[in-house]
Amino acid sequence: MNSYVNTAVGALLGTVFVLMSISIASEGIFHSETPEKEGFAIVAEEAPASGGGEAAPAAAVPIAQLLAKADAKAGETVFKKCQACHDATKGGPNKVGPGLYGLVDRPIGTHEGFAYSSAMKDFSKGGSEKWTFDHLNHFLTAPKKYVAGTAMGFAGLPKDTDRANVILYLHTLADSPVPLPDANAPDSATQ
Repeated sequence: MNSYVNTAVGALLGTVFVLMSISIASEGIFHSETPEKEGFAIVAEEAPASGGGEAAPAAAVPIAQLLAKADAKAGETVFKKCQACHDATKGGPNKVGPGLYGLVDRPIGTHEGFAYSSAMKDFSKGGSEKWTFDHLNHFLTAPKKYVAGTAMGFAGLPKDTDRANVILYLHTLADSPVPLPDANAPDSATQ
């Protein structure tokens, strides 16, 4: 064989050997443990409308009034965002989140077989709080703001109509749905 070919092959093999040796040595020196929980929790606040300063918060429309105009079919469509983590069928399985059949007026944090976060357990006050229309409205607006520390990673439904539609849809998912709140009653009636 040609001495130039032997030299080139030897140089290539020598380079590969040196690089592998450096890789093995650096792995031993700079070894990092695998994290227990992969990824990062990204919490993004919505910026106020342009024009400087804080925008005045819109007057909150009582959920009873929103439900009076809501559409359960539209809520079923919006609910598709929830189906990755929640099941809505009667007797359906828990997924990442608890099953939602019979959710309205159910004690908070009590769905059988689901391991709720400590924040949700605290919020439920031992199961004495129920998922009222008002609680659902506030929770679905911004879950992590309403129940600080909840494991629910969903950002929320900022549009009143989307929330009302989903809540009305959830209301239909029961053997005997509770009555809807009176749209003409004071807001405290939805508690």
